[in-house]
Formats: sequence, C-alpha cells, structure tokens
Amino acid sequence: MRSQNGNGVFARGAQPRREGQKAGLSVPPSSTALQQVLVQPEQEQKAPPCSAGCASGADVRGWIALVAQRKKLGLSDVNAYAQAWNMVAAVNPFPATLGRICPHPCEAACNRRDKDGAVSINALERFLGDWALRRKLTLPMADRRSWSESVGVIGAGPAGLSFAYQMARRGYRVTVYEKQDQAGGMLYFGIPQYRLPETVLGAEIQRILDLGVELKLNTAIGRDLTAQQLRDSHEVVFLGIGAGVGLKLGIPGEDGAGVWTGTDFLSQLNRCNTVELGAQVVVVGGGNTAMDAARAARRTGAQVTILYRRTRHEMPAIETEIDDALAEGVKIVYLAAPVAIGREIGKLQSVRVQRMELGEPDGSGRRKPMPISESEHDIPASAVIAAVSQEPDWEGLGELRKGKIGIHAGLHGALGQGFWAGGDALGLGIAGLAIAQGRQAAEAVHRQLRGLQAQSISTSAVAASASAKPDYYPAMPRSTSPYKAVASRLAQPDLEVQQTISERAFLDEVSRCFSCGSCFGCEQCFMFCNAGGFSKLQQVSPGRYFSLGLDCCESCGKCIELCPCGYLSSRPGPGAPNC
Repeated sequence: MRSQNGNGVFARGAQPRREGQKAGLSVPPSSTALQQVLVQPEQEQKAPPCSAGCASGADVRGWIALVAQRKKLGLSDVNAYAQAWNMVAAVNPFPATLGRICPHPCEAACNRRDKDGAVSINALERFLGDWALRRKLTLPMADRRSWSESVGVIGAGPAGLSFAYQMARRGYRVTVYEKQDQAGGMLYFGIPQYRLPETVLGAEIQRILDLGVELKLNTAIGRDLTAQQLRDSHEVVFLGIGAGVGLKLGIPGEDGAGVWTGTDFLSQLNRCNTVELGAQVVVVGGGNTAMDAARAARRTGAQVTILYRRTRHEMPAIETEIDDALAEGVKIVYLAAPVAIGREIGKLQSVRVQRMELGEPDGSGRRKPMPISESEHDIPASAVIAAVSQEPDWEGLGELRKGKIGIHAGLHGALGQGFWAGGDALGLGIAGLAIAQGRQAAEAVHRQLRGLQAQSISTSAVAASASAKPDYYPAMPRSTSPYKAVASRLAQPDLEVQQTISERAFLDEVSRCFSCGSCFGCEQCFMFCNAGGFSKLQQVSPGRYFSLGLDCCESCGKCIELCPCGYLSSRPGPGAPNC
C-alpha cells in the first residue's frame, strides 16, 4: 500500500486511513484474495434503478445526492434543499402533491430494498415540496425570452397543467380551458382531502398560474368552443383531459337511487355536497379509487365492505392504502363479485354476491376470476359505490377520438395539425405519468417551433443490484411518514392522515441512498490504489470527485472490487502495469 511522505504524496508500503473513516467499513482484501483476470477501471456513470422506475421522469438520484452530499459539495442545508427542489420542479411542478399520492414505483426498484428497506423517496419528495411551499419558492424558468406563438390547453388536470407549465417556462403565452369550476382535474375531484388537502394542491397550481398562464374555468369544448375554434386561436393545442367518468357494473338493479360510481361519489364529497349513504355501504373494486371511496364512506359513520373478485395479491391499489382501509375498519371480501342489486319499492336493500376462484392469467397478467356455481348469496346494503374503472369524458371532442378508451397519438403525443395529447386521453395511468407526458409533449413542441434538434437519449446501463455493495453502507432504519391515530381520522373526516417527515428524518433518509452508479466521494478507490491512479478534483459535483489516470494502473481490479456504488467498471487491461 502507500505511505504519505512530507509532500503529501502517498507512496507504496502502508495502508492509508481515510479521514473520519467510520468503524465497521469493509477493509480491502489481501492481494491473494483478489486474484482475478487483469482489468483496468473506467469511470462510468450508470442510470439508477429508482430514476428508471420514476413515472414523472425525475432524476431521483441526482436531487437526493445534492442533499446527501451537501457537505462535500460545500452547500448549506438551505442551498442544498433549494437546488434539489429546483431539479425536481424542472420536470414536475407538483412535488408536494405527488409526495402524497404517488404509488412510488421508484421505491420498488431501489437497490437498498433487500438490505433494510428502500429509500423513502416519496416521503423525501413530500418534505421537499412542503418546504418549498412554506418558503413560497417560485418555479424555475427555462428561458427568459418570449415567443409569439400562442398555446391552448384543454383540461386543467396534471397532464394539461404540466404541459402549460413547461410551455410557460419556455416563454410561450398559454391559455388553459377547464370545463369544471376548479382546476386540478382528478387530483382535485378524485382524491379525498384526507390524502391530498386542497390547500396543498391549490398552492402548487397557483405557482403555475403565476408564470402568466391564463385559466378559463367553466369553459367546455363542444359547448362554449369547438376544437376547431380553439385550433384557429392557437398555433398549438394540447389535449389533457382526465378519466373522470366512472364505469357502471352492468348488473340488474344498478339503475336507481343509492348507486354511485367511485368518481361521482368522490367528486360530490370534494365539492362539499351531502351524500346520503345509509349504514351499510358496499364498494366494488380493488384499485385506488375503490380504497379512497371506501375510506371516505367510512368517515360518514357507515359500515363499509369492499368486494374484490381476486385476492389481495392481485389488488392494484397502493399497499399502504389497503392497510389504512383495514385499520379504519373497512372490511374486504376477496374472490367475490356482485351479480345483482336488490331493491324493495325502489329502495336499495342488498347486493347479491357470487364467489369466485382464480383461473389462468388473462390479458392483464393476473389470474382470471372464474365464478363458482351455486355460490350466490345476499349481503345487506344501503348504498353501492362502483369503483371498477373510469374513462375520459369525450363530449365535444369526438373528432379527436379514434380509440375506444383513448386516442392514437404519435411520438410524445403528437396528433397532427397542431394538436398534441397526454394523460388519460392516451390511456389510463397514474398522475406521475400524466405529468411526464405533458412535459415530453411540451419539449417536443418547443423543439418543433424553434427548429431545435432532439436531445440524445441516454443509453447508459441501469446500475444493477449486483453492482452495489450493501455491506459497505451501515445499517439504518427506513424513515416513514407519521400517521394520525385511527380515532382522530374517523372523527375528523378531512384530517390529513399521513404527515410529512421531520427535517431530521429527511436528512437521515437521504443519507441511506447508495448513489447507485454514481460516485459519491467515498474515497475507497483513492485510498487503496497502489499506483496512485486517482486524484482528487478541486471542483466537485455529484458523480465527479476524482480523476482517473491509467498510465500507472497495475490492472489489479482492486478499485472496482471496492467501489460500493458500482460507478467503477472494468475494461480489458493491458496485461501488465505501464510503470
């Protein structure tokens, strides 16, 4: 190994000690333990699995690194938070909102998952979003110039507002047309207050409007304007309508009082309208809308039963939402489907239920539910909420619709003749995906209008779990969002159930990130390179802490073996040292 001489240069002969090195970190194996094919390292930044799993397209590793590595970067806590928030907000103007409602597929891909739990990315994003709202931060502009082209947007939901934001921050005049009396789309009308408070969503929408976006409420295409009139008024029109129309069950007895679709029921609640449910509510479905409807109905004091035709394993709802529903007293009956609704003199009295069993997988990849003969039975019900699926309201937009559910679009939502689309208009998806589609369409429109070349798409490999060295990182429990007690939730229907983590928990949680595929300055390579091939950089940034010189590389592969995040990769060595 190397010893340090008076000039501060490491010479061979002694193992260096890293300044402030933590106890318990792995020590380098002996030379005999590292017998392997001669290899030379290369510094290769790889895509992190969390970002690959992020629906909104955020650089998850990038913004977490700004906070986790803030001391190495010379940043104060406030500056690190601000830079991280700007990085998030550049692609997603709704971090406080998505931090509350996103099913966080990014966490399922986290390489830390099997060690002591995935990094709580959702909770981190929520903290950052709330922090920015408290400090009244404005959204970052991409271009200070102004352009002459006018942009129209149909629908003030996540896709439409994302598109409007991205166009406005690039200097375009944008008008959003919304047929409802409130902006937000399904974020406003389809999610209960106890999950997404109106004040949070409203504040994030207002920041978009503060960029100069004009919002016209109570303006329906087909009633107040035709799509062609809109096209005549704007060089570009984006269609960003949401799936606000709930589908019915298609069973006898469904038509009449006491039966709601999930979207209609939640919309009425969010409008503060009184909904009479009675004492026994049956909710049909297994997705997030079903969970939201069931939990909202439970807050009226009713006993609530969910009927789902498969098992919990196949349920598409967020796991924590299922757990919360059960904790609040919602009963879930699996392998059960309604076949009829019973009424007496028009009043809803019961639901006839048939037991199911799972057969072979269907087109969704899940095992198909098959009815069990002679298994029908009645359960009492005063109201039924059908939350099985939903679709966009195409009234007034039929000329743009070609598919049964969505529309057929080209790359980045291009429809031709100045029309673009995103969100549920292209097919049902989560809010994060709608936001990403709005952004991608805006980027494509801007390139087209300005004659710019498309940015090259990164083809870097995803940092596989095998490349990370979990044992290098100290064990650390996962930070989770605190919850309000069940009794408080049911007593105060609009009380937000899940709370934002503390600043201390936020800082602890960012430190759990492996920084998969990107250098975070651990100094392992610098300390244990016999040949002194790694040099510290004077100006550092996440992923850039050391330069690599191969002139004296001994091709031992030790640095690759020790790199905890998988940033160093092997390439064919020269077969012998060069010096």
